[in-house]
Amino acid sequence: MIALLTLPVLAGLSAILLPAFGYLPALQHDEPGLMVWRELFTTPGIGRSAWLSLSAALLTPLLSLTLVMLFLASTSGTRWASAMRRLVAPLLAVPHAAAAFGLAFLIAPSGLMFRLVSPELSGWQRPPDLLILNDSLGLTMMLGLVLKEIPFLLLMALAALPQLNADQRVNMARSLGYRPILAWLWTVAPALYPLLRLPLFAVIAFASATVDVALILGPTLPPTLSVRIIGWFSDPDLNQRLLASAAALLQLMITLSAIGVWIAAEKIVAGLYRALLLSGNRRQGHAVLNVLGKSLMVITLGTLLISLMLLVVQAFAGTWRFPDNLPATWTLQHWQTVGPLLLAPLGNTLLLGLLSTALAVLLVVAVLEHESRQGRKPAQILWAIYIPLLVPQVAFLYGLTLLLEQLRWQPGLMMVGFAHSLFVVPYVYLSLAEPYRRLDPRWQQLAATLGASPNRTWWHIKLPMLLAPLATAFAVGLAVSIGQYLATLLTGAGRVTTLTTEAVALASGGTRGTIAVWALLQAAIPMLGFAMALMLPRFWWRKRRDMTGQLT
Repeated sequence: MIALLTLPVLAGLSAILLPAFGYLPALQHDEPGLMVWRELFTTPGIGRSAWLSLSAALLTPLLSLTLVMLFLASTSGTRWASAMRRLVAPLLAVPHAAAAFGLAFLIAPSGLMFRLVSPELSGWQRPPDLLILNDSLGLTMMLGLVLKEIPFLLLMALAALPQLNADQRVNMARSLGYRPILAWLWTVAPALYPLLRLPLFAVIAFASATVDVALILGPTLPPTLSVRIIGWFSDPDLNQRLLASAAALLQLMITLSAIGVWIAAEKIVAGLYRALLLSGNRRQGHAVLNVLGKSLMVITLGTLLISLMLLVVQAFAGTWRFPDNLPATWTLQHWQTVGPLLLAPLGNTLLLGLLSTALAVLLVVAVLEHESRQGRKPAQILWAIYIPLLVPQVAFLYGLTLLLEQLRWQPGLMMVGFAHSLFVVPYVYLSLAEPYRRLDPRWQQLAATLGASPNRTWWHIKLPMLLAPLATAFAVGLAVSIGQYLATLLTGAGRVTTLTTEAVALASGGTRGTIAVWALLQAAIPMLGFAMALMLPRFWWRKRRDMTGQLT
């Protein structure tokens, strides 16, 4: 698994180094130099594109982490936490593109948010002339990223909290007079943050180089650097591949710079945090933090849920003039338009999702079982898991595509499925590792005393008891595969169409109804996967009720 996760990334990065400096013999460029970089830095708007990528890389994780920490502090030990645990995984399953389209339908000048206040409160009879989508600062793009990264960080935090004895820490602080939220922030948050550093670095890498969300919500004049790289890569003039290689290397440097800035900021924040802790404040600000922690999370996740509901409405909406709150008519015309084009993308999406997820689950289970039998957790596994998430996709996937072209490997489903597995494996591992390790080892010891071999113990004891976590991990992997845009576009050379590629392709020119149908289907399949993950253990263990909740 380490080889699967690291070698393609290293090969992809190495493949862009020489073309970035003008050496690409296949195109008769055999004199390396700095001409490509001079051309890149003189490209109009390149500085702003780089700044947009860096800003998104820093603001997205900062806002997401703040909201997650405030929410956990305000709901520790309450029913909110258990309710959110059930909600966060399905929300994580929503692909970025589907969430971005739903958000666009909500906050666009002609979107639902403005319809609800028009004309009674706003006086608008027509959509206001406001640049909300594709704004030049990329604020809407960052909002879309925050909506999707909060469930990811929340899931990682909820998985890490059992290791910290959070309740004991809070109780100790409360015995010294601290209010519950401040007790959590002073005792649990500093211990939780180190466990979230790698997930945060993954958020930084994704936000700095996102393509699908940037195409839907991001600025266009100029676009983010990652979007420009895809444009140069797709240019009919193959000489633009040199410029794309240099820009991909620049994208890597921007991502590493963002991580470096974050690490430097950690030291400053740690000093401020220590000063606040030593100030002895036990009560001040507790009420404000309580309101902010719960209300901001409700608003954020509520926005995501409403955005998904708007996909359903738009998919069946007929005539819907501004400022009407609901469509005047309903129709199936959008579905009839998409129907003849649906078979191939839907089939490819399901095939790629099932195969890449099955491979990921097999690899992860093998690694975790080996770890269980050896009685130790290799440190290099954790870093290998995060390597595809920490390196910008647009950098190494572009280089990997160049390498495959030079090796004359034909793009197709096999290459795309392999690329999907690079990103599915980490999420499956992160979903399954903690439940697998929490399985009581005394079950295996008891089986061993009865003469059962390790393999027989796994088949007859561990596998049944881990059915619910395995089903959930499979659903997470399926959702990750379905949401892959860049991996499908580059390694498939545009020949492998999926629901995601078709939906994003319509972002620049498609009716709302047609876009909503593609995005709704893209979101519905992961939701269906999670529904099946919940129902399978209940059906399988319908006569053994206690097994259905094992380790979930």
